[in-house]
Amino acid sequence: MEIAITKISSKGQVVIPAEMRKGIQEGEKLVIIQNKDQIIMKKASKMEKILAEDLEFAKRTEEAWESYKRGEFKGMDAKDFLTELEKW
Repeated sequence: MEIAITKISSKGQVVIPAEMRKGIQEGEKLVIIQNKDQIIMKKASKMEKILAEDLEFAKRTEEAWESYKRGEFKGMDAKDFLTELEKW
């Protein structure tokens, strides 16, 4: 594992240190994932389609959970839920 220190500019730009740029070409797309105090960068070309779908699902799940915490969900019993589900 390699470790380096860099800074973020006033424009939000981050310089990837030269020793960390091996195998990254100019213009290559990177995926940035933030999880609390962690920021992870991955080459977009190395991501599988399923990972992109998983990230979208995680985002929608987080949004649904926040909506639930705000009390925006309605409760119903299992029979009513299945009836409602059949309409979809």
